[in-house]
Amino acid sequence: MKLHHDKHHVGYTNNLNAAIEKHQEWGDKNIEDILKTYASAPDDIKSALRNHGGGFYNHSLFWQMMSPEKDQQPSGSITEEINKTFGGVDAFKQQFSDAAKKIFGSGWEWLVMDNGKLALMSTPNQDSPVTQGKTPILGLDVWEHAYYLQYLSDRGSYVDAWWHVVNWGDVAERFDSAKR
Repeated sequence: MKLHHDKHHVGYTNNLNAAIEKHQEWGDKNIEDILKTYASAPDDIKSALRNHGGGFYNHSLFWQMMSPEKDQQPSGSITEEINKTFGGVDAFKQQFSDAAKKIFGSGWEWLVMDNGKLALMSTPNQDSPVTQGKTPILGLDVWEHAYYLQYLSDRGSYVDAWWHVVNWGDVAERFDSAKR
């Protein structure tokens, strides 16, 4: 993960900043507003805002959604909603994992708030749920750069191992904030 953070995430950050420097009015926006409105940006930075902005934002969330405290369990209102929506935490993990393992190529698997309800969502490349009006609650990077050094081409083992480091406190806070 050090290489993932120090090279890939930093690259998205630097490239986003370089794009914003070309049109300073975009520097006055927060990253969520950039992602929500990138389609209205000048053509020379539009794809950089989408791709590098998405990479910056998605990874910023990703680091917070993991913890060195292993094997946390969800609790509180997020657990109740997961139980109601997916039929239990284990069923949710299975559905999320299955979807993450099936993503063709590079992308992300997400648990999102969509019109006040939890839902699973896959996005290609560095696309963010924010661009589609959804609120990310939990996200998993399934680009090869996220797992190749440790798992080679075994995305499934990476997805399965990732559950051991999910920061359920962060997930619960995101869920509670999205409900407000």
